Amino acid sequence: MVLQQFFLNFKNDIFMWPIFITSLFGLALVVERVRYLRQASSVQKEEFLNQLNQLVLQGNLERCIALCNQNQTPLTKIVRAGLMAIASRKSVDEVQTAMDAVALREIPKIEKRTSMLAMLSNMATLLGLLGTIFGMIGAFAAVANVAASEKAARLAAEIAKAMNCTAFGLLVAIPLLGAYGWLQSKGTELIDDVHEAAVATLNFIISNRDKFAR
Repeated sequence: MVLQQFFLNFKNDIFMWPIFITSLFGLALVVERVRYLRQASSVQKEEFLNQLNQLVLQGNLERCIALCNQNQTPLTKIVRAGLMAIASRKSVDEVQTAMDAVALREIPKIEKRTSMLAMLSNMATLLGLLGTIFGMIGAFAAVANVAASEKAARLAAEIAKAMNCTAFGLLVAIPLLGAYGWLQSKGTELIDDVHEAAVATLNFIISNRDKFAR
């Protein structure tokens, strides 16, 4: 009965549709961000660094670059920039600059559009409240000329109908807000891993760059 009334209101209440459209945008954004983060974290940091360090100690610069080319992630792209600078006989500062330039391009992509989920969550909540307010206005207007014996029942029915809009807004907003928090946490974790691994790799490469001259 409740669901039947809810879907009936969905068809008749114009404020339900903006909330529904907001939910579609939010869902598409969550899917896109999850796919990107999965791809960006597809390289196991410790395993990658161990393989890279072994190749560095062997002085095999070409295989180091090839290892980075196997997976296009923020970490591998940053490390590859440093290796390419080493291959071009750049100074330590130039190697650092090359890696920083790629980091400035790749790191923002990890958090790109994630903040929009919080905005969409707020929009769904506010649209739900706005729909309920208009519904309440309509409810009181609807009972203005109704017989006194029918006013209470009619008003209760109209208010219940108006509250469906807030309920739908919250049903959309809460998952979007949860997804925002989860993606924000995963993004921050990935950024920390990339920074840590990039700095460790840079220091190791610089300290062993003489092996590439063999």
